[in-house]
Amino acid sequence: MGGMPLTDMPWWRWRSNVRSALHMLSDPAFQQETWLAGHPGYGDVTDAVYRLVEDTWLDNWSADKYLGTIFRDAQEAQLVDAAVLNVLRIMHQVGADAPVAAYMEHPAWPDAVRAAREAHVRLATADGEDPDTPPCSLEVLALMTGAPGAPA
Repeated sequence: MGGMPLTDMPWWRWRSNVRSALHMLSDPAFQQETWLAGHPGYGDVTDAVYRLVEDTWLDNWSADKYLGTIFRDAQEAQLVDAAVLNVLRIMHQVGADAPVAAYMEHPAWPDAVRAAREAHVRLATADGEDPDTPPCSLEVLALMTGAPGAPA
């Protein structure tokens, strides 16, 4: 996400968090090699879902609410809504504190990954970035967004 024009969208920090979550949720290789392997620095599925919905409340209302602030158009919003619904459905079934493997073994996980991928590709492309680059660490995300607790 290093090339994203940060002043392009009014709520670009929220967009960055949503994009980071979608990126991780949409990449099966990343999930196997990082989450399942337990590599630090990227959080886990629950952390990604939290970044997806924490500031936006996308678990309570549609992404359409954020057209022009976080999302560029209705297609982005629709794709994000689909991804959120897929992932939250699984989270409610396996539990928020479930291990990564419980998510990945859920029969609906491939659909959730596909929905996240569609949203991720749309947002990354709209931001002029390659959707196939590996996800950045949470430390890099914090540095990019100036989040509290980011290393100085």
